[in-house]
Amino acid sequence: MHKTQASKRRLLDAGALEFAAHGVAGGRVDRVSALAKVSKAQLYAYYGSKEALFDAVLDDQVRGILDAAPLAADDLPGYAVRLYDACVDRPQLVRLATWARLERSPTGFLFAEADEKPKTDAIARAQETGHIDPALPSADVHAMVIALAMTWSAGSLTYTATPEDAETDHDRRRASLAAAVRQAFAP
Repeated sequence: MHKTQASKRRLLDAGALEFAAHGVAGGRVDRVSALAKVSKAQLYAYYGSKEALFDAVLDDQVRGILDAAPLAADDLPGYAVRLYDACVDRPQLVRLATWARLERSPTGFLFAEADEKPKTDAIARAQETGHIDPALPSADVHAMVIALAMTWSAGSLTYTATPEDAETDHDRRRASLAAAVRQAFAP
């Protein structure tokens, strides 16, 4: 990895920790810089501002989840389980999204609506081929699958799962989640 790319990677990782803990307003570039072992001048040269760094961190975390949990519209239960696992492994995304909601976008789409279109189009095609209940709008199906997958995420009102939880607990949650999604969206 090129030195610049390695520095940017360290800044994104350090920024994820800092902003997940403190949000945009409370996050400090001096702490990000120190943790990443990259000067503040370089941080600003790469990202321009603390807010732009937060945007880059959030985008990086979302892309990490998308890579870890690709949508297979003809297997929504599997998709939901992959999202569950990704949220357990990457709790920063939920915290970063929560901060973005608190400090920036309290309503409406958190991410660009266009980012959802490939997924909702894939779900619509799966509805047309009889894999998913066609009575529900594809965007609503996608939103509900995400919500179900995040039942035990860092944003949960009842219980937050961690990688340290017993594997039997994770297996039980995965099985319950897959069954719920299968039953909820079956044609």
